[in-house]
Amino acid sequence: MSTRILDRETTVRRAPRSVIISAWAVPIMVLGQFAMLAVVPVALVLIGTLRDARLRALRWGAIALTAAYATPLALWAIGPERAQSLSKDMHPVFAAIIVAVGVAFAVAYHVLRRKTALSR
Repeated sequence: MSTRILDRETTVRRAPRSVIISAWAVPIMVLGQFAMLAVVPVALVLIGTLRDARLRALRWGAIALTAAYATPLALWAIGPERAQSLSKDMHPVFAAIIVAVGVAFAVAYHVLRRKTALSR
């Protein structure tokens, strides 16, 4: 039995899987009428992207996704007559914007990952 020592320089670290899973979960949850629960994957995308230096190119996309989600959430929270759920109160245009930005972020993640894999 041999022991193998791994250095930090030789170990290839992948970007956090939670970021890409959360990025795909946001549009699915908004389309599936679970918009209020989508706050968790939106937060994971933002935090994961800001913490990981390898995802620096995607930071503006994460900020755009957060802003697209936060706008209807804030309108729902401060509205005088709130519906029981964010999904019922959200205008369809806001839902379309959130879905489009979420899918664009996820596709950009895959393109960036493929581009960095080809450059190695």
